[in-house]
Amino acid sequence: MDYRTDLAIERKEILDEEGGDSSEIKGISVKKTDYGDGVIATNIVISEPKAAARMKKAMGCYVTVEAEGILDDDIKVKSNVVKALADELGKMIKFHDKLKVLVVGLGNRRVTPDSLGPAAASKIFVTRHMFIMFDAESDEDASNVACLVPGVMASTGMETADVIKKAVEICCPDIVIAIDSLAARNIKRMSTTIQLTDTGISPGAGIGNERTTINSEIVGAKVIAIGVPTVIDAARLACDDVGDNNRVVTSTDIDMIIEEFSDIISDAINITLHPGIYM
Repeated sequence: MDYRTDLAIERKEILDEEGGDSSEIKGISVKKTDYGDGVIATNIVISEPKAAARMKKAMGCYVTVEAEGILDDDIKVKSNVVKALADELGKMIKFHDKLKVLVVGLGNRRVTPDSLGPAAASKIFVTRHMFIMFDAESDEDASNVACLVPGVMASTGMETADVIKKAVEICCPDIVIAIDSLAARNIKRMSTTIQLTDTGISPGAGIGNERTTINSEIVGAKVIAIGVPTVIDAARLACDDVGDNNRVVTSTDIDMIIEEFSDIISDAINITLHPGIYM
């Protein structure tokens, strides 16, 4: 059975389980970085169309940051996860004094497993209004950052990609950072894993309600997506037919997962975009 997952690292594992080493497939490269304290970043680059088809992922770079103990109130581990994520994000976003970024918190704040995006977005240090106020074009310490929580189509009546596209026309960012909940096939990854990719994202994919993909072709700016798995395929927990191929389940500590990971993601983004303030 092909279980639902938004994680490139799990797609790699599925190929490995089917037989053979996926890293030997032409167009798939894998590199691991050890940040200490059990924090590991796995960088998977998909560079060939056939490899993308095998992985069922778009061509591009996928970084998975994993660590045990994030929910155990281990400050050292959490701090190291922030450092790892900021370091990997910094490789995709090169800070300069005229950098403009739009941060988008995808999801539904009223549905806890889908509220990661709005929760993280609420903690972003927004600066665009200050650049406008002081008629500034550049700053050596901070980026020009705008933030948007577009909501979901069921409550706004508008396609999320269209809302973001209009915001891009207003803000003219160099980069859009989209934060959203994801789906995984392994329940342990709901409290240990963050995925970072430069391929964009499909809002609602994690909860089985996939909308128009948000990528550079659609919105007119480079899109970097950051996500955390907050649901898993229900079929992974049942040996029999659950009768609903779209059913997903979440963890009993989902509130803590959203709180901790929204802190980590927002901290890493703030460090990356405002190095003169947060470093």
